Amino acid sequence: MSDDALSRRAYRRGLLIAAIASVLFSAKAIVAKLLYRYGVDALTVLALRMLYSAPFFLAIALWQWRKAVPLTPRDGVAVVGVGLLGYYLSSYLDFAGLQYISAALERLILFLSPSFVLLISALVLRRRITTREWAALALAYAGIVLVFAHDLMLGGDRVLLGALLVLGSALSYALYLIGSGELVKRLGPWRLVAYAMSVSTGAVLVHFGIARPWSSLQTVAAVHGLSLFNAVFCTVAPVVLTMLAVARIGAPGAAQAGMIGPVSTLFLGYWLLAEPITLRQLAGSALVLLGMYVLSQKRA
Repeated sequence: MSDDALSRRAYRRGLLIAAIASVLFSAKAIVAKLLYRYGVDALTVLALRMLYSAPFFLAIALWQWRKAVPLTPRDGVAVVGVGLLGYYLSSYLDFAGLQYISAALERLILFLSPSFVLLISALVLRRRITTREWAALALAYAGIVLVFAHDLMLGGDRVLLGALLVLGSALSYALYLIGSGELVKRLGPWRLVAYAMSVSTGAVLVHFGIARPWSSLQTVAAVHGLSLFNAVFCTVAPVVLTMLAVARIGAPGAAQAGMIGPVSTLFLGYWLLAEPITLRQLAGSALVLLGMYVLSQKRA
């Protein structure tokens, strides 16, 4: 087999790994919706997710800590900041919003995070947005408006509240991406993710301890089973697979493969949650995906 054939084969494998990671990560919305049927709230769902995933990320953090130089005070503060933004605040707002909107709309709104990164960079860092990028943003936001209007007619004010919460989640995650840009160069992706996840786990548990009695975690076995699945297959596994994919095909390729996430959520929601799939949803999803594809091509 020629070197070109081997290279193409390796690239396809990298795309497949990234696509699997995106589907698994997107499935957390489906799992959260299933958990809500047992009467638990967003904070409980998040606390159980972090508790079950914590041993994996703590192990990675210990492995990285033993082989790396100590963090500088500046990097330590930055890690705490991105940990609070990316895996605590963003996750909490996301799960809170999922109590009111469909999994499909949630995934589409979160998929706008790269566009928020672009807009924040333009406002704060004075980065010029090109005509192509404006066109990509217009496509993506038109798609969101289309799907949002459809869900708003069915759910009313609850949909508006849920969409605003998830929008806050997407904005928080965009700030996390901007803040982690330089950190990942100095610390490496494994170390940054493990440290940030450890910080966010502590923040979630403090929040839960203040707001809820610890005895409320003693719930039915089905909740713990779904939470374990959420931690292992919708949190730890996609993080690890995404790192492997980026190492093989680079961040732009992994981002493009990740576009399967909103589509998979749409059909998983139909299959497992009986959420309807309409032509308006499909059209809106297509516009969002097209806009983000154009944006990712420009960024690549």
